[in-house]
Amino acid sequence: MKSLGNALLILCVLAASCEAKGLGRRAPAATSPGRTAGRRDPNEKVFNVLQYGAKPGGKKDSALSFIRAWRAACNYRGPARLLIPSGTFLIGATIFQGPCQGPVPIKVQIAGTLKAVTDPSMYEEDFWISFENINGLLVTGTGTVDGQGSAVWKYSSGDARFPSSIKFNHVVNGILRQITSVNPMGFHISIVLSQNIRAKNLHITSPATSPNTDGIHISQSSQVKVSRSVISTGDDCIAMIQGSTDISVKKVTCGPGHGFSVGSLGKYPDEKDVRGVVVTNCTIRNADNGVRIKTWGGSAPSQASNILFEDIIMDNVKNPIIIDQSYGSKSSPSRVKISDVRYINIRGTSASEVGVDLQCSKTVPCENLYFSNINLKYSGQRKLPFSSTCTNAKVNYVGNQFPPPCR
Repeated sequence: MKSLGNALLILCVLAASCEAKGLGRRAPAATSPGRTAGRRDPNEKVFNVLQYGAKPGGKKDSALSFIRAWRAACNYRGPARLLIPSGTFLIGATIFQGPCQGPVPIKVQIAGTLKAVTDPSMYEEDFWISFENINGLLVTGTGTVDGQGSAVWKYSSGDARFPSSIKFNHVVNGILRQITSVNPMGFHISIVLSQNIRAKNLHITSPATSPNTDGIHISQSSQVKVSRSVISTGDDCIAMIQGSTDISVKKVTCGPGHGFSVGSLGKYPDEKDVRGVVVTNCTIRNADNGVRIKTWGGSAPSQASNILFEDIIMDNVKNPIIIDQSYGSKSSPSRVKISDVRYINIRGTSASEVGVDLQCSKTVPCENLYFSNINLKYSGQRKLPFSSTCTNAKVNYVGNQFPPPCR
């Protein structure tokens, strides 16, 4: 039955392009709030999912209607906008796939609330909503994507991964802005094999106890900029793993969560290097970690280099500055080489007595670590010495250092 269902889905998707002329009418202005749409192209055609059979109310799976509306918009040779209007829509796994025929960018406006089908068996891949093979994409709106993750988190264990709520896969020149993401089954947002992506003005929320719910998870992607967003989640607020290059994180508030993480790195063979990561003007509150680099013990060789953490405020953070090169396994040393990492103007409070914890690999020690003007204070209940710990780390210090530097 499942194979028959998939076959029918494919036939309907293929048929959508034939329906584009009949269904792709310009929607009246009232269906698309101007404050989320920006300046409207007078030649733009709006493809409203309601015209393709989507049913608001959150009871019926409208994924097929969404896909049909997308295919019509994607095949249209003029400026196109896919509109998800106000209301609540239930959808299962949905792929918005390119390449598209019209001028860039194709626009997706989410004004309503999307709720995920909560049956894990309905997700054969690692996403709920995926944008794939698109050059020029704008996803915007004041709507909400709700992964309804509380229905499946209790089944989380080991390496099992539930689907990301939104995935950018092979997207070039993409923008994701203003969206609210709540309670994903897996990651909130996943950016994979993509280039020149902007994510800004996002509101990302799930409980501190929610497992593996990274806010933004970046891998094998370059020129990714995340800015002016608030992330509260159960895992890394932003994770930059293998193949992440030229990444910028600016004016992001994180917490609760596991902070801003480079890694984990080295879990799998043949991982690509990480380089050119800049995290600036950010605030981390009530988080397990602040700025972290983590690599697996026993890893294959790779590198993480040219990393900057600057102008960071820590507010009651358990591990404000941490390098952990035995993450996941202490059986043998990591072979991920960490070098050229700068920590500048980091201030605030630490919930633990170790404010700076650098545990580097004895096989490939950390090199060219640079600390300038670190001003952290211990906020714990017990009166303990506030300290730094360093193993296999070559560190240069400039300016004020508190806790006192390793010697």
